[in-house]
Amino acid sequence: MPEALSRLLRRLVLLVATLCAASALIFAALEWLPGNAAQLMLGAEATPEAVASLSAQLGLDRPAPQRYLEWVGGLLRGEMGLSHAYGVPVAGMLAERLALTLPLALLAMALTVALALGAGWWAASRQGRWGDHLVMGLSQLGLAVPGFWLGMLLTLGFAVKLQWVDAGGFPGWTADEGGQGGWWPGLRALLLPALALALVQSAVLARICRSALLEVAREDFMRSARARGLSARAALWRHGLRHALIPLLTVGGLQFANLLAGTIVIENVFALPGVGRLMGQAIANRDLVVVRNGVMLMVALVLLLNALVDLLHAWADPRLRTGSAA
Repeated sequence: MPEALSRLLRRLVLLVATLCAASALIFAALEWLPGNAAQLMLGAEATPEAVASLSAQLGLDRPAPQRYLEWVGGLLRGEMGLSHAYGVPVAGMLAERLALTLPLALLAMALTVALALGAGWWAASRQGRWGDHLVMGLSQLGLAVPGFWLGMLLTLGFAVKLQWVDAGGFPGWTADEGGQGGWWPGLRALLLPALALALVQSAVLARICRSALLEVAREDFMRSARARGLSARAALWRHGLRHALIPLLTVGGLQFANLLAGTIVIENVFALPGVGRLMGQAIANRDLVVVRNGVMLMVALVLLLNALVDLLHAWADPRLRTGSAA
């Protein structure tokens, strides 16, 4: 069997096993939470008979192993059940909110990579000079600034003072009868939240990019490039960036998980109707069906991205394609 196919099969088996383990942990963690969803929905004044009737209606009276197997079977069929709080299919709710959260995370990731690569290359090509110290100082500041606080500062500056964008809300990806919404207004609404997420995450990636480029600059092929007449900056840009991609891909895959987790706070700061805000509302209402499926969706997205990062590693490092890597 070719090495690439064998690697892909092993990655798929690991992906399925991780998803199974994650589903069991998510279900068990939510089962151990104190309180009763039926009691919370009916209120403190509800009678025990009413609580028992609603628990039976929601299926909460069945044994936990049975409910777990029913949940996993529903996931395999593409069914996530009904929300306890809203009484609508969870799959539709998550799909509607994911149409905002996923573009937000992808836009934030694109900004993170662009900022980190530019800043890392700038610092590495000016090692020991003022540009290097400036980038490292700003990245240290970015590591210390919370994303939600940065989001509020961006709102105050660009929405309240300059009035270039709206302070919050999302008009939708399609225009309504009043002409509100569309692709461009939607992207404008996501720009500040994505920037608030990206500035924090790019601080980490810029430092790693600088270190990787400085390490690559000591390689023999970089000295050969310099001997052919390329400047240090041009050699780093044309030849160094690709060879520095491997640690950047690894950290970038982990940062995407942080971006997805950060959307829970950022969406509440900017009043965006995404998965993060839905999860916050579901936790407050103890809507465990929404919480369970929402967390599982986030886990699946992160695992799929990690699998994609492995494939990109094989593209960036020829040793992984030929099987000669350690």
